[in-house]
Amino acid sequence: MDTHMALEPPKGWLARWLEENQSWLEEWRRGIHRFRRSRLSVIGLVMVLLLVLVAITGSWWVPYPEDATGALHISERFQPPSLAHPFGTDEVGRDVFSRVVLGTRISFQVGAIILIVAITIGVTLGGIAGYFGGWANEIIMRITDIMLTFPGIFLALAITAALGPGVRNAMLALSITWWPGYARLVQAQVLSAREEDYVESARAIGAGHTRILFRHILPNLLSAIIVKASMDIGFAILNLAALGFIGVGAQQPTPEWGAMVAFGRRFLPHYWWYSTFPGLAMFFTVFGFNMLGDGLRDVLDPQSRHGA
Repeated sequence: MDTHMALEPPKGWLARWLEENQSWLEEWRRGIHRFRRSRLSVIGLVMVLLLVLVAITGSWWVPYPEDATGALHISERFQPPSLAHPFGTDEVGRDVFSRVVLGTRISFQVGAIILIVAITIGVTLGGIAGYFGGWANEIIMRITDIMLTFPGIFLALAITAALGPGVRNAMLALSITWWPGYARLVQAQVLSAREEDYVESARAIGAGHTRILFRHILPNLLSAIIVKASMDIGFAILNLAALGFIGVGAQQPTPEWGAMVAFGRRFLPHYWWYSTFPGLAMFFTVFGFNMLGDGLRDVLDPQSRHGA
């Protein structure tokens, strides 16, 4: 027996990793299988991937890229949808199709930045509050509760109105109003995780508080944060559009969907295409991210996995 075992070749690192993580990989396999069986989740993934592709490559193939800036074509104003202008033209002759496509990049960039800032602030404050407790928890959570008592869009509107209209100020305002949700989520998760065996083991070997929190606890909360972020990015884009629609977000000639809908509604119903197509772009973006978020919840959320 010993001779036979000695003659066996050593396992490679990949084989050892697969063997050590067999149960974890099995859970992921089941989660991905559930995701693939959900038709709406797959549709959401396809829609999001198409939108990302459009956001990355749109400036290379739109017919009139100059219409995203200050170009004017007065002789072509309010042209209905046609082969030359698939989505028609606006009040100064700019191609609505080109502006909607190029607006995709703006919406995705701003939505991603809003979530990065909000997650950074919220996860840090929520982790500190949940791990240390005491006065740190009381102060951070009371500030979070105060922020959550105000509707986010109204608070963002007030901040943007004070700072002045523009994409940057709208992005800053939405970031300020978005972090409390992540702080509340992480604080609740850390409160329960800090008593787990792996945290006690880390304390026993002398790991410091910062290492325990950021190297052991928070990585285990990554799935919950990803699920929330995947559903939030669509709403972040929608809130940006809402600020643009009100008039305190993006300003002309920036091709932002909300601002385009706001300007186009002045010419309804005769020139319906002006506001209809950017509105549809917003709808499909939010719908796609919501469907994708539902599917990721099935894959990444432990409670969802065990409840299925």
